Amino acid sequence: MEDNLLLKAVARYHGPLGEKFGLPRQSGLAGAVQGRVVFEPGFREQEALRGLEGFSHIWLLWGFSANRPQAEGRWQPTVRPPRLGGNTSVGVWGSRSPYRPNPLGLSCVKLEGIRGGELLVSGADLMDGTPIYDIKPYVAYCDSIPDAVSGFAQSAPTEVLEVLIPEDIPLGPKQRKVLAQLLSLDPRPAYQDTAEREYAFAYEGGDVRFRVNGKVLTVTAYDRKQEKTV
Repeated sequence: MEDNLLLKAVARYHGPLGEKFGLPRQSGLAGAVQGRVVFEPGFREQEALRGLEGFSHIWLLWGFSANRPQAEGRWQPTVRPPRLGGNTSVGVWGSRSPYRPNPLGLSCVKLEGIRGGELLVSGADLMDGTPIYDIKPYVAYCDSIPDAVSGFAQSAPTEVLEVLIPEDIPLGPKQRKVLAQLLSLDPRPAYQDTAEREYAFAYEGGDVRFRVNGKVLTVTAYDRKQEKTV
């Protein structure tokens, strides 16, 4: 049996977040986030989707394509999970850190529909353009373990931020709803809590800027990126 496996992207995820900062830390935490899984040429046969319409959720096996340490052949045996405040180290095998010997991620997302060679999904924790290596249906009777023990992450985070988006921010109602849910999860590094600091991340083709004071997050600006002309 071969020790090395060459993976080929069968699809790519397309969604509203264009970089790592701002992504939900786990799939399912931001159910309002909608995206598309678009199959690559050579994997768009409709026959390959037969039967998938009967499932409500799917597993996505994908690659941490924006991690530079992996591209350089480096990995970290210990990591500092945000859930533990960013100052406590655990082993990489005891975490879901993206910095792993093999940069593979696994996410469970809701299958909202099938349209041609695309899967419409919600609740993904992936950035726009992420390569998808495999897709499998979620099977409740064996994938769900109600009495499982989850170490330091036994339950979902309970503390969320109050998000204020001023009326003059140029976003539509649906975009505001998604943005508010994303920001309520507090995308900042766990060890950063400076009220004067302004943060920014890519969202819907622009840059969202915000500040946090206590438990209140205020969006300060949304700058649309100018499209390049030829």
